[in-house]
Amino acid sequence: MSLINSTIKPFKATAYHNGKFVEVTEATLKGKWSVVFFYPADFTFVCPTELGDLADHYATFKSLGVEIYGVSTDTHFTHKAWHDTSDTISKVTYPLIGDPTGTITRNFGVMIEEEGLALRGTFVINPEGEIKLCEVHDNGIGRDASELLRKVQAAQYVAAHPGQVCPAKWTPGAETLSPSLDLVGKI
Repeated sequence: MSLINSTIKPFKATAYHNGKFVEVTEATLKGKWSVVFFYPADFTFVCPTELGDLADHYATFKSLGVEIYGVSTDTHFTHKAWHDTSDTISKVTYPLIGDPTGTITRNFGVMIEEEGLALRGTFVINPEGEIKLCEVHDNGIGRDASELLRKVQAAQYVAAHPGQVCPAKWTPGAETLSPSLDLVGKI
């Protein structure tokens, strides 16, 4: 069963955010656009490159009203230790959620049960708490924050403009499509 257009399931967790431990629940995500970004583990190899890339684009996401949440099955204490010891992760100012029980990771269908780790899953959630984008990668394949940003912009555009859709490689300001019988076979 696809998670697209489903409502996020209830959860309660602790995140490391801007030098503090804070509670995060499914209600925290509602009322704004959110990206929930799963990664396998702190103190690894591909993960810091992705989290650093998101940190570099974080201001742009925030300007669009989007909050980023990094999630791994590590604890919030481990997130703090990683933040305090890594130059790359020290740039991260979005919440890093600890999911040591795997509840959130399982809710989003990205748990590798044999390892107790998450796959690289990316989920864009609208203000109503509905999943609008779901991408899951093998853990050897890193993600690109600029491409994620483009997809968030497309999801926001479609939400604000009913009846229009964004074609491949769409960027803000580019032409969109209005699906109709007249377009069938003409694209």
